[in-house]
Amino acid sequence: MIIHVIQRGETLWQVANRYGVSISQIVTANELPNADRLVIGQALVIPVAARQHTVRTGETLWQIAQRYGIPIRSILQANQISDPSVLYPGMVLFIPARTHTIQPGESLRQIALRYGTTVQEIIRTNQIQNPNLIYPGIVLTIPFTKRVIDVNAFTINMGEEGGRNVRDVGKHLTFTSTFAYIMRADGGLDPIDDTPIIQASIAEQAVPMMCITNFTFRDPGSRLAHTILSSTELQNRLLTNVVNTMKNKGYRGLNIDFENVYPADRELYNQFLQRAVDRLHQERYFVSTSLAPKTSSEQKGLLYEAHDYAAHGRIADFVILMTYEWGYRLGPPQSISPLNQIRRVLDYAVTVIPRNKIFMGFQLYARDWLLPHVQGQEAETFDMQEAIRRAIKYGAVIHYDQTSQTPFYRYEDEQGRTHEVWFEDARSAQAKFDTVKDYGLRGISYWVLGYPFPQNWILLEDNFRVRKLS
Repeated sequence: MIIHVIQRGETLWQVANRYGVSISQIVTANELPNADRLVIGQALVIPVAARQHTVRTGETLWQIAQRYGIPIRSILQANQISDPSVLYPGMVLFIPARTHTIQPGESLRQIALRYGTTVQEIIRTNQIQNPNLIYPGIVLTIPFTKRVIDVNAFTINMGEEGGRNVRDVGKHLTFTSTFAYIMRADGGLDPIDDTPIIQASIAEQAVPMMCITNFTFRDPGSRLAHTILSSTELQNRLLTNVVNTMKNKGYRGLNIDFENVYPADRELYNQFLQRAVDRLHQERYFVSTSLAPKTSSEQKGLLYEAHDYAAHGRIADFVILMTYEWGYRLGPPQSISPLNQIRRVLDYAVTVIPRNKIFMGFQLYARDWLLPHVQGQEAETFDMQEAIRRAIKYGAVIHYDQTSQTPFYRYEDEQGRTHEVWFEDARSAQAKFDTVKDYGLRGISYWVLGYPFPQNWILLEDNFRVRKLS
């Protein structure tokens, strides 16, 4: 896949002709509501068997060719470069796909093994209807080599709606996490309607993960966490209720999301995690935790101090970094998941947590703030498709902030009020996927299902193979 940004006066017909694809292919890939309505700065996924690469400082053509597994001459020819030494940081290169001409006696399995891909990927890339009807002389497009990662997604919608959310994107998920079972001060758990979500997860071969938490939108949960963490008896009762629920419902693992824990309770929290892991491992369940986005072990604040990255990395099977919500719904307008801030968190995290235990958080929603912003005034939250529809409706020009790697725009509504919208698009999604590769992380964790973002899922599939557990 490659990404094209709409320029002034450009039509979808021109874009399709430029890349040799049909208008309908672009419409389908991006789920465009109207092929005749585009806005300046809108990013489109172009479904072709190629990629784009932005040259980094110090990077050589040989390194780029090695990364994509193609000859240097192929890159030179595709980009009409006569002098390989003219590469410069920020230069965008077109990376063509490899091709293979089927030889007599060759099978798709042999070809897949040769190029380090899978038969399924070759079939999908070449749109092969019947694998038994291939013959010598056919030229196949060879998919780019993909890293295998784990992908988790939280859902806050319960019942049948939550089940539909999982079914919509379940093929892209390793885990699904139902948010959440709220703890009680007596070690009990408030019940939730999660059966349809678990059933949908199993049908999609995504592992259902139970989530417990101490907070609600009405209560930060600090006192409740202290009550639980101060009593071994309450902790044991809580874990017994967790295990019983997991057995009765069909969960395979647990996510522990204690937030706003008093700094003085940090060691008590670590001890509870160890107790939880010891108990659940005996029952053959895995345990993960959710962590606030810290940039150092000394970071102050109620959200951060009790989250001991080194301890969680040592004790838990994996951790989910909640690298989102900089653009808070009650705060001033800004990127929700700014990549510059995410990288600061990752720079610290990888020094104390094994990389193969780290999931990077990625939000699936957009926000619209009124300007001038008044502290405490709530932004409107909606999906990426609505962000594009709104830009089209008000004739906005979409800009791209290079620091946070995030698109945004402003518009004036019918009442003459100015709005600022921050969202995600194909460019920002690709930048986050590249970050997962750069840091060698275990995977991605989405917050939260129920917000359509078709570009994300098609690019996820293009960049990675998502692990499915039996």
